[in-house]
Amino acid sequence: MSVPSTVQRVERLGLATVGSLTFLPALLTRLLMGEAFFLTGRGKLANFDNTVEFFTSLGIPMPELNAAFVSRLEYYGGIALVLGLMTRLVAAGLASTMVVALLTAERQGFLEALRLSGEQTPTDIVPVVYLLFLLWLVISGPGALSLDRMIAGWWRKVQAAEGRTPAPGSEPVHV
Repeated sequence: MSVPSTVQRVERLGLATVGSLTFLPALLTRLLMGEAFFLTGRGKLANFDNTVEFFTSLGIPMPELNAAFVSRLEYYGGIALVLGLMTRLVAAGLASTMVVALLTAERQGFLEALRLSGEQTPTDIVPVVYLLFLLWLVISGPGALSLDRMIAGWWRKVQAAEGRTPAPGSEPVHV
């Protein structure tokens, strides 16, 4: 056996192994982000008056309404991310809260990090990192191990069983 054929076999084996693990990045990102948002949402709900007070201090309009919305979005959205349910929609909603966090609570540190004038870099600012993970989920979807994927597969089977074929250009988006 020649060296090139051995290298090619090792390469094929390596690519096959890596290919079988493609479900992991989306799953691990969903689990990590889901747990983080579930816990922060639970904390905001448990200390709701403090959350309203904090939102008021940041100048967020309608602080009580926004605190109720954000705390529930984080709590239930965290659960949905863990399950891989409505992943793109939930990730987009949570990403918007990270943008608001960067414009309010983290504004000074974020601007200093962008100017490289402080001791922090942009990746030291938690909402920046969370925003990047969430945007990745919005773009790439929930991955293979998710309720979104299971529901999409079930829906395709129902449609096929009823003899329905999608009209050109209306094929379901792959999740």
